[in-house]
Amino acid sequence: MTAENFDRITMFGADWCRDCIRSKALLERLGVEYDYIDLERVEDGADRAKAISGRTQIPVVVFPDGDHFVEPTDAQLRDKLEGIAA
Repeated sequence: MTAENFDRITMFGADWCRDCIRSKALLERLGVEYDYIDLERVEDGADRAKAISGRTQIPVVVFPDGDHFVEPTDAQLRDKLEGIAA
C-alpha cells in the first residue's frame, strides 16, 4: 500500500469500464461526495491505483480510513458506506 492519504472517498477508474460506471452510479445515487481520478486523463493515475491495490483491475475505491476495494460489488460498496455513516 502507498503512503498516500485521502481525505474523502476517491475512485480510480476509466469511462470505458463497466464496473467503474456501475460504482460511480451507485455513489451518485447515494449522494456520496467523492473524487474521481480518470486513468485515461491523469498521467500517474494508473500507477497510483496500482500502488494502492497491488493490482491493475479497476475501479479502485479508496476510503479515508485507508481501506480500499478493487472491483467492488454494489453490495460491498453500500455496506462500507453504511459503516462509515454509522
